[in-house]
Amino acid sequence: MAFTESTMLPLGTLAPDFVLLDTVSGEKRSLDELKSNRATVIMFLCNHCPYVLHVNPEIVRIVRDYQPHGVHFIGISSNDAGNYPADAPDKMTVHAREVGYNFPYLYDETQEVARAYDAACTPDFYVFDGQMHLVYRGRIDGSRPKNNLPLTGQDLRTALDAVLSRQAVTDQQYPSGGCNIKWKL
Repeated sequence: MAFTESTMLPLGTLAPDFVLLDTVSGEKRSLDELKSNRATVIMFLCNHCPYVLHVNPEIVRIVRDYQPHGVHFIGISSNDAGNYPADAPDKMTVHAREVGYNFPYLYDETQEVARAYDAACTPDFYVFDGQMHLVYRGRIDGSRPKNNLPLTGQDLRTALDAVLSRQAVTDQQYPSGGCNIKWKL
């Protein structure tokens, strides 16, 4: 698992559309039906990455804190499940339940969605405003496994607070870092 940082999709980018299998409900779900008119957070995640496992408790807290304010959350795993069976859709269903994900956890089997978002690592976070323009991309906060910084979600929370209060999100944004997406050969 090579440490990889976000590629930082340009701010202002319109969210690429998709229709993917939701491993929680078992149904195909589209961005159009999952998005919010306030803010939408798209997170590239996976089941086994130690960086994702590290931030999972804060993801669950942020979802709990911001869903009541109209923020919608979407998790996507784009890893090659053939070579990484821990990231297969049936394992995603179990993982979502065990971790407490209260949002759709979608499987990007073709990896086309990850490519459209220029996703490079897990975890990676994208915040879109009510018009689905990218206003934030990067890390949840500065905490990483073994760096002894507490999980606060500060970077993601600050971006969401700005969007909800109709303020500009700061341009000073830091890439996320974690495991590289496991691309198919």
